[in-house]
Amino acid sequence: MGVCDVAIAGAGIIGAACAAACASAGLKVVVVEPSVIGGGATAAGMGHLVVMDDSPAQLELTAYSCRLWAELAATLPAQVEYTACGTIWVAADDEEMAEVQRKKSVYESFGARAEILGPAELAEAEPGLRRGLVGGLLVADDAVIYPPCVARYLLECACAQSASVESGFAAEFAREGIRLRDGSFLAAGVTVDATGAWSNGVPGLEVRKRKGHLAITDRHPGFVRHQLVELGYLKSAHSTTEDSVAFNVQPRMTGQVLIGSSRQFGAEHTRVDEPILRRMLQRAVEYMPGLAERSAIRTWTGFRAATPDKLPLIGLSPLSDRHYLATGHEGLGITTALATGTLVADQILRRASAIPIEPYLPTRHHG
Repeated sequence: MGVCDVAIAGAGIIGAACAAACASAGLKVVVVEPSVIGGGATAAGMGHLVVMDDSPAQLELTAYSCRLWAELAATLPAQVEYTACGTIWVAADDEEMAEVQRKKSVYESFGARAEILGPAELAEAEPGLRRGLVGGLLVADDAVIYPPCVARYLLECACAQSASVESGFAAEFAREGIRLRDGSFLAAGVTVDATGAWSNGVPGLEVRKRKGHLAITDRHPGFVRHQLVELGYLKSAHSTTEDSVAFNVQPRMTGQVLIGSSRQFGAEHTRVDEPILRRMLQRAVEYMPGLAERSAIRTWTGFRAATPDKLPLIGLSPLSDRHYLATGHEGLGITTALATGTLVADQILRRASAIPIEPYLPTRHHG
């Protein structure tokens, strides 16, 4: 294979975003993908574009990326299904309502529109929610997209400039490029590992597989109007040892409802775990009783790449001066894809970034 400026392993949404950002800067890019573009974790993502504030670094990265998505929205084709439906964080008790107050203050400090809903306002916004909930927080500018189509679109944009796609498994990252499992070698100025849960990470910042389940219902337009997430989701998301589920549903442009979410460490098989799936669906019905009358027409799983400190690895590996990582996003890979691609391109081109990159660098645990 010939020489390119950037060789990227992985054509999920992260690899596609890196390719698009690098190609738009004039770099010659080759993406190596053994399977379907936008498969893997991308196909197992809910497509939620959401500002998250588990940490200041997460808040900055998600807010930056959501701004990039909003700028791109007008150019996205219809099949991407970009819908600015907003997110409602649902509070079940007074403790969670206190979290609503805190989140509102934080979000507004970053310029995100956030409105507190009382019980009556919540019921009006989402009539399908059970009665007795104490309120919620409406984040109006959050959106949803259909991730596999977005990955394909970003890669098409890259290929319209200076990128190409090669079919193959990345077997080894070398200083001069990527060696593929068939023995061929792709020479490159720099390499980018965007293989998600199959990335090796770096010493001290290993990447672990975290399995998740999704289910999608038959069509019932208007049943869910916003992305709905229980505030208890934040507690389950912080667990690194126990399997967990949380209420998290999304309206699709088709009129279907996408149901999440579950988290499992240590599960290596791709088949649906029936006990976890039952718990996840039961949790959804607890919040939206009418879901019990809907049929789940498909269920599936995927592996998300998780890091110990819950921040992605974006940047130069401490093990090589020509190898970059773009992995470890776990459940925020869809949201942060555009920011990740831009930050990778910034570092390759040695240009200034719009946000500080230090919290995401793979060298952050290496002094």
